[in-house]
Amino acid sequence: MPDVFLSMHCHIVFGTKEGQPTLGRAAGGRIGEQFAEIAADQGAQLVASGIMPDHVHLLVSLGRVTGIDDLVRALKSRSADWVRDTFRDQGRFAWQSGYGAFSVSFSNLDRVRDYVLDQERHHRQRTFRQEFLALLRRHQLAHDEHFYWW
Repeated sequence: MPDVFLSMHCHIVFGTKEGQPTLGRAAGGRIGEQFAEIAADQGAQLVASGIMPDHVHLLVSLGRVTGIDDLVRALKSRSADWVRDTFRDQGRFAWQSGYGAFSVSFSNLDRVRDYVLDQERHHRQRTFRQEFLALLRRHQLAHDEHFYWW
C-alpha cells in the first residue's frame, strides 16, 4: 500500500506547577493559538483546547511521525516560554512535570471535543484533581495519588 492512512487522536491533560491558578485570562485566552502552532510544528493538529487557570485539556490529531512524549514536551516547554516572555508578571510560570494522554476513538471525537471546549462548566461541579482521577479510572490506568503534582 503506497499511502499511509492515519486516524489517531489523543486527549492530553496537564496542570500548572503545583496546581497554582497562574494562567490568567489574558494568557489563557491566547495560549490556545500557541498550542496550535506548536502542535503543527510537531506534525500534529490541535483539534480543541480547554484552558483553565490551573490546567489545560488539548485534543490533538496525531501525525504520522508524532511521538506523544515529544509532542507534550514541546507543547509544555514552548508554551511556558511564551507565557513568561509575553506576560512579564508571569516570569516564574511553569507547567507541572507530568501529564495524562488518553486515546480517543473517532466515534467519540465529537463528544471529547465538546468536553474539552466546555471546561468552565465542568469545573463548577468538580476540581481538576477529581476530574483527572476520573480520567485515570475511566481508562483503567493504575495510579498512586502520592506521586501527583497537587
